[in-house]
Amino acid sequence: MTSHTLTVGFDLDMTLIDSRPGIKAAYQALSAATGTYVDADLAVTRLGPPLEHELRNWFPEEEIQETADLYREIYTTHAIEPTLAMPGAREAVAAVRAHGGRAIVVTAKHEPNAKLHLTHLGIEADAVIGWLWAEAKAVALREHDAAVYVGDHTGDVRGARTAGALSVAVATGPCDAAELRAAGADVVLGSLTEFPGWLDVYAARGAVS
Repeated sequence: MTSHTLTVGFDLDMTLIDSRPGIKAAYQALSAATGTYVDADLAVTRLGPPLEHELRNWFPEEEIQETADLYREIYTTHAIEPTLAMPGAREAVAAVRAHGGRAIVVTAKHEPNAKLHLTHLGIEADAVIGWLWAEAKAVALREHDAAVYVGDHTGDVRGARTAGALSVAVATGPCDAAELRAAGADVVLGSLTEFPGWLDVYAARGAVS
């Protein structure tokens, strides 16, 4: 599909939102509910992959699905309120719109919870697609004809490259700038506060029609 409208995809956790306080609270509540210890401080240092990946560090395989369902139920009560917008998040989305573009969110997070976060923080996306991680994110990026995908994890870089989108990485999550570059990111920014300026240059080069 060919489009003349710029579409930019954004990851959610540690790209648009700092979900660490909320996720820590959710894991603590999960520990209390199950009687199984989860090091919540450690878990929030490795956000990005799907929930089930982290749960396997603490629960046996036969309990993963039931525990994941319980966590997602707990999440709505404990994790939404404490979560903050990342610096520059709202401005980054606004910058896309200022160029006549569409801003979509493509995340590994449970889609209903992703939408709750965005609504709570007043970040308006043109579409929110959940349950996609790493290369699988390319499915949604292609469907929405995204030219750019912005994320904080090497998995986000892989998703962008698989989709044939420009990979813009922000060093605000578990992966530092060197890791993001090594994974093949086309652009590495310190944070989303740098994104509007970068987008202006990208547009001025004729990349936006």
